[in-house]
Amino acid sequence: MEERLQKILAQAGVCSRRAAEELIRQGHVQVDGQTVSEMGIKVNPLAHKITVKGIPLSSPEKKITVLLNKPMGYVTTMNDPQGRPIVSSLIKGIGQRLFPVGRLDLDTEGALLMTNDGELAQKLLHPKFEINKTYQVTIRGEILPQTVQALERGIDLDGRRTWPSRITIQDKSNKTSTLLITIHEGRKRQVRLMFSAVGHPVLHLKRLAYGNLQLGNLALGSFRLLSPRDLARLFE
Repeated sequence: MEERLQKILAQAGVCSRRAAEELIRQGHVQVDGQTVSEMGIKVNPLAHKITVKGIPLSSPEKKITVLLNKPMGYVTTMNDPQGRPIVSSLIKGIGQRLFPVGRLDLDTEGALLMTNDGELAQKLLHPKFEINKTYQVTIRGEILPQTVQALERGIDLDGRRTWPSRITIQDKSNKTSTLLITIHEGRKRQVRLMFSAVGHPVLHLKRLAYGNLQLGNLALGSFRLLSPRDLARLFE
């Protein structure tokens, strides 16, 4: 049965469908020895030889998703030209290649999903599902109630207003404040930019939850396999 090439790559666990489109666009995908660079082409994976960067595409794998407690200093890419540690090096004993769902900054730690299920990754990243992400953030200075209210309503960042958020103050002094913030947008470095915009640079940032899936007491640098019930909780 023929399927769109980017969907086949995602189902085989190569990467998300969006990332697969970029691989095709850059000329890294070949079908029967011929480079494919146009979107929308349909292929039968049982009848055609598909390679990605010269590596033959394997058969669709068992779908696996894990929750990783990412340490600071690791990048959420599959390789890094600068030689920095990559998150996939922390996933041991799975026997399958997992890729990160979305990103978590180099200097941010906490909950990161990794999977070989391209369809799931696409769904999680789609704006219409509005998957909440909850962070614990420590900022410089004592934050005022009116500043919290402004952040919750939404502020202008680079000409675009942020969506409403939920913020709870956990602790504050005249030097620092610690808060919980829940957002569902995925702009790059959004939490850091939001607090910097109101005069409170971020000192430490950790993602505690992805949807209703909590990081809990998972040790830093460790991961756990997610059950079908865990995956369902992401969309509750």
